[in-house]
Amino acid sequence: MLKNILYVGIGGFFGSSLRYIISKFLNSSFPFGTLFVNAFGSFILGFVTYKLIKSTNIPQEYILMFTTGFVGAFTTFSTYMLESYIFFTGDKFFTGILNVSINLILGLFLVHFGFQLAKSI
Repeated sequence: MLKNILYVGIGGFFGSSLRYIISKFLNSSFPFGTLFVNAFGSFILGFVTYKLIKSTNIPQEYILMFTTGFVGAFTTFSTYMLESYIFFTGDKFFTGILNVSINLILGLFLVHFGFQLAKSI
């Protein structure tokens, strides 16, 4: 158990660090950095999950490090929710609708795309 927590923490360090870097470069009046990491995180999690389902020789610690650790820390659902809340409670209701809609639709599509691409490789 403690070993798994360590692996998740290592993955989380790298995932959250990369998220911070991307957000610093892409965020502006619209949270493009958050959108990017949510979309890319959805794709990569879909792709990797499919590949992991088909592979039994990858140690559980590495799976946890990448999925729960890296991707879990890389994607920013809580940040996405906070940014959306701020839009909705401020004077940018339409921007809030746009933010929620794009993240939801693009995220679902990219999880599906990740599965399909992984299946074809």
